[in-house]
Amino acid sequence: MDNPVIPASGTFGFGYEFNNWFDISVLGSIALKGTTIEARYGNPLPRIAECPAGMINAIGLQNPGAVAVRDIELKKLAAVYPKKVIANVGGHSFGEYVETSAILSAAEEVFAIELNVSCPNVKGGGMAFGLDAGVLEELTAAVKEASSKPVIVKLSPNVTDITVLAKAAERGGADGLSLINTLVGMRIDLRTAKPIISVKRGGYSGPGVFPVAVNAVYNTREAVSLPIVGMGGIMNAENVIEMMYAGADCVMVGTLNLIDPCGSKKIIEDLPGVMERLGIDKLTDIVGRAHR
Repeated sequence: MDNPVIPASGTFGFGYEFNNWFDISVLGSIALKGTTIEARYGNPLPRIAECPAGMINAIGLQNPGAVAVRDIELKKLAAVYPKKVIANVGGHSFGEYVETSAILSAAEEVFAIELNVSCPNVKGGGMAFGLDAGVLEELTAAVKEASSKPVIVKLSPNVTDITVLAKAAERGGADGLSLINTLVGMRIDLRTAKPIISVKRGGYSGPGVFPVAVNAVYNTREAVSLPIVGMGGIMNAENVIEMMYAGADCVMVGTLNLIDPCGSKKIIEDLPGVMERLGIDKLTDIVGRAHR
C-alpha cells in the first residue's frame, strides 16, 4: 500500500458510496462491509446507540451475499477505486466461512481476506468462533486451504488474553492479524428502562477503546511475528503513529468515518506534518518502536 490508512469493515459500506465526498483513491486500501454466503438483512431496529466516547452498533452483518458482492459491489468499487481491497468474511459455520472466502478471494479486486471471527452482535456466529483457540486454529486452517489470497484473522478483545488467540491463528496459517474488533457494550433508555439496542448488546467502538486497542496490539506484537493491522478508536494522525509504535504495520479507521465521511482522508493528509514534527522519515521504520 502507498499509505497505511484503511477504512475499517462495516464503517465504509462497499467503498464507492464515499466517492461522493472525496476521491477515495487516496486511501491505502478499503476493508469491505462484512459479507456472508447468503444475503442478510441484519438485526431489527434500533441497532445503533451513541455513547459519550463512541458508539454501540448491532447491525448484524447486513449484506447482499457473497456472489452479489463479487459480481456487483466489487465492480462498482473498481470503477472509482484502482487499488486492491480487503474482503471481510463472516459466517455461522465452518462451511459458510470457507465457501464465502473461496468466492471472494477469487475476485481480482481482492488482495486479502479478513476473517471476522470476533463480531459481538451476530447470534450463532462471529465471536463464537474467535473465543476458543482450538476452534480458531482449525477455522483459520480451513479458510487458508480454500482461499487463493492471504488470510488476515480479526481478533476479539473480549477475552482474558488476546495473545492466546493470536498464537492460535498463527498456528492455523494466518498471514496477518487485525485487532481489535469491538468491545461488548450496552445502553439503557432512561424513559423505558430497557436496552436501546433491539438485541440488547452490541459492539462498542470509538475513541474510548483506543487505549485498549493499543495495549492489545503491543502485547500481540510481542507474542507473534505476523503483520498486524491495528484498529480501535483511531481518530487522528497522532493515533496512527501511536498504534504503529505499539506494533501495527498499518491501521484501520472505523467510527470516525461515521462521524466525518472525509475522516480517513484528513488523517492521510495530516500524517506528513505529524511525521515531520516527530522526526519520522519513513512510517515503516516506526513499526514496533515502543518495543525497542
